[in-house]
Amino acid sequence: MIEQLNIRQITEKREEGLSPHAARSQLSRGRARPEEPCPIRTAFQRDRDRIIHCKAFRRLKHKTQVFIAPLGDHYVTRLTHTLEVSQIARTIARALNLNEDLTEAIALGHDLGHTPFGHVGEDVLDELYPKGFRHNEQSLRVVDLLEKEGRGLNLTWEVRDGILNHSKTELETLEQDWGEVATLEGKVCRIADVVAYINHDIGDAVRAGIITEGELPLSAIQVLGLTHSQRINTMVSDIIEKSWAATGLTKTQEKPAIAMSPEVLSATDTLRKFLFERVYEIRSVQKESERAKEVVRQLYSYFGEHADEMPPEYRLDRVDTARGVVDYIAGMTDHYALRKAEALAPVRGK
Repeated sequence: MIEQLNIRQITEKREEGLSPHAARSQLSRGRARPEEPCPIRTAFQRDRDRIIHCKAFRRLKHKTQVFIAPLGDHYVTRLTHTLEVSQIARTIARALNLNEDLTEAIALGHDLGHTPFGHVGEDVLDELYPKGFRHNEQSLRVVDLLEKEGRGLNLTWEVRDGILNHSKTELETLEQDWGEVATLEGKVCRIADVVAYINHDIGDAVRAGIITEGELPLSAIQVLGLTHSQRINTMVSDIIEKSWAATGLTKTQEKPAIAMSPEVLSATDTLRKFLFERVYEIRSVQKESERAKEVVRQLYSYFGEHADEMPPEYRLDRVDTARGVVDYIAGMTDHYALRKAEALAPVRGK
């Protein structure tokens, strides 16, 4: 009699046809708290669903990417950025015969720890909190501890690793080593993040009148293309071609890498540096950014003195009250942080 396989097992069997360099859900290093397998979803599919249904994911729709509380309908938010990263990463993963479910889960969870007011909020919390603040580390705290009233999402090791190691600092160039990521799927998400934000931030900056398309560095545009879609297509196609060894179809003694060709990498980094100089640094000193910094400082000061007014999941650490304050502020949306600061203004004035 033929053994009846459940749907999860059928999917796991199908994963055996992936690249030999791909992660396989059945071989996951597991979860901090062991669970019974789902009869329908693999471990990575289950993680993806947990992320999509968590509260932190929903809040991304009201969190700034670059432009704080913009009036236009077409500016990028953390949620739309996350979806763009997910789609770019899935395209690359599928072409390279990697695990698309793991790639998607990492991409959807990579920015859950981002603060209100974009990197402006992140910089202020990093300045205020003695132990420092980085949004990738905060994203891991969200899925490990803060979601589900302090129980966390109990994700697999591979998804957690990808979330933690997705980010570069402002001072690093794309040519520099980013540090280690355990899976090729995690590396795919990291490079897809760069492809997404460079291109949509250019679009937002043009829409806001900060730059014009004619001001983009000519050396980069000649390589990547004039339009948003041309640049993304050039970058993604180049990543797939340069990373083809990851499919396992090319025999090589070297460990496969997820990378761009030197020419496309240099052009991409030129655009990234241009954005820091002409958009991000200028935005950081404009009026709404200064107001955002003031709001974060005000909230940090107030809740540092009134920790009992925070929700219970942010009062778990009785020793380090500031840690809970940082968690609370980082979880706020732009509008919630503004409303909270306005409500506290009369209280602080007493």
